Amino acid sequence: MHKHVNSTHRHVEKNINLLLISQFLTGITSMTVQYAIIWYLTEQTRSATTLSFATMIGMLPMIILSPFAGSFVDRYNKKILLIVPDIVAAGVAGLLSLYLNQSHATATYLIFIVLFIRAVAQTFQMPTLQSIIPAITPEDKLTQINGRFSVIQSANRILAPALGAFLFGFVSIETLLLLDILGALIGVFLLYFINIPSYVNKDDKLRVRQTFADMYTGFRLLHSKTGLWIIIIISAVSTLFIMPVASLYPLMTLEFFNLKIADAGIVEALYSVGMLVGGLIISLFGRWQNRMIPFLSAYLILGTTFTLSGLLSPSFTSFIYFAILAAISGLSTPFFDTLLLSMIQQSYPSEDLEKVLGSMLSILSLPGPIGLMLIGPLGDTLGVNKIFLIAGIAVLLCAPATWVFKSARNYDLNLNRNN
Repeated sequence: MHKHVNSTHRHVEKNINLLLISQFLTGITSMTVQYAIIWYLTEQTRSATTLSFATMIGMLPMIILSPFAGSFVDRYNKKILLIVPDIVAAGVAGLLSLYLNQSHATATYLIFIVLFIRAVAQTFQMPTLQSIIPAITPEDKLTQINGRFSVIQSANRILAPALGAFLFGFVSIETLLLLDILGALIGVFLLYFINIPSYVNKDDKLRVRQTFADMYTGFRLLHSKTGLWIIIIISAVSTLFIMPVASLYPLMTLEFFNLKIADAGIVEALYSVGMLVGGLIISLFGRWQNRMIPFLSAYLILGTTFTLSGLLSPSFTSFIYFAILAAISGLSTPFFDTLLLSMIQQSYPSEDLEKVLGSMLSILSLPGPIGLMLIGPLGDTLGVNKIFLIAGIAVLLCAPATWVFKSARNYDLNLNRNN
C-alpha cells in the first residue's frame, strides 16, 4: 500500500513537472519571438503609431474573446487546446520568416496579421492552463504549484525581452522567428508524456446570451457599490494613458536616446524585474488595514516616473535614469491589479465573483486600445518623450481624483469594518 502511494505521488509530481517545463520552454521561446517582432518593427519604422497599433492588435483578441474562452475550453480536449495554439503561433512565425527571407520589404501589415493570429491563439491558452492545473494537482499542493507557475511566468517576462534583444543583435529576424517552431516542437513532445484528464463537458454549450447576461449582472453589482465603482472608473481612465506609454518604451530608447535594441531589451527586463519585486512586496508585507493608501500611492509613483522620463534630456546618463525609472514603474504596477482584486474578492460572495471580475476586466481593458489609437499618432507629431510627460501628469491626477470622493477613499476601511 505504501509503495503504491509513493508510486502515485511520483507519477503526479512527474506529470506536474513536465507540464511546467513544457510551458516554460514554449513560453520563453514564444515571448522571445514576440519581443523580436516588436524590436524589428521599432527599428524598421521608428513610429509611435505603428508600435501602438501593434500593441492594440495584440490586445483586442483577449478583450473580445476572453468572456467566451472559458465556455469554449470546457467543451474540448485540454491537451489539444494547449498544443494547437503553440502550433498555430509557430506556424505563422515560420511563414513570416519565409516571407522576410524572400523579400526585403518591412511587411508591416503582414506582421500585424501575424500578431493578431498569435494573440487569438494565446487567448485560449491561459484559461486552458488554469483548468488543467487543478485537474492534475492534489488539492493540498495547489497553492504551491500555482506559485511555481507564477515564478515561471515571471522568469519568462524577465528573460524574454533581454534574450530577444541579445539574439536580435547577432542573428537575422528571419532566423530568430524560427525559435518559435523549436519551442513548439519541444513543448508538444513533452505534452505527449503528460497525463491530462480528457473529461469534456458535453452538456455545456457556448451560451452567448448567458455570457452577456452574466456581464450585465456583473456591471450592476459593481455599480451598486458607489466607492468601488468610482475606483474602477478612474482606474479605467488611467489605463487610457498607461497602456500607450507601456508600448512606447522601445521607441523612447531608440528614437529619443538614439541607442540600440539591446538597450531597449535591458529597459524591458528591468521593468519586469520591478513587477516581480512589487509582487514580492505585496506578498510579504501586504496586510494593510487600508489598501487604498498603497493603491493611490501607486498612481503617484507611476505618474512621477512617467513625468520624470518625459523631462529627461537625450543623453546616455539620462538613459540610465530612464532605465531606473522603468524599474520603479514596474514595481508600482502590481499594486493596481492585486489590491483591487483583493478588495473585490472581499466585497462579493463567491457565486458572484466570476461575473463581477469579468465585467471589471472589460471596463479596465477597453480604454487601452482607445488610448493606443489616439496617443500613437500624437507621439509621432509631438515626440515620444512628450507622451511620457502628458501621460505622467494624467496618471498623477488619478490619485487626487479618487481621493476627492469620500466613498472611494474610505471604501476599504468601511469594507474591513463591515466584515
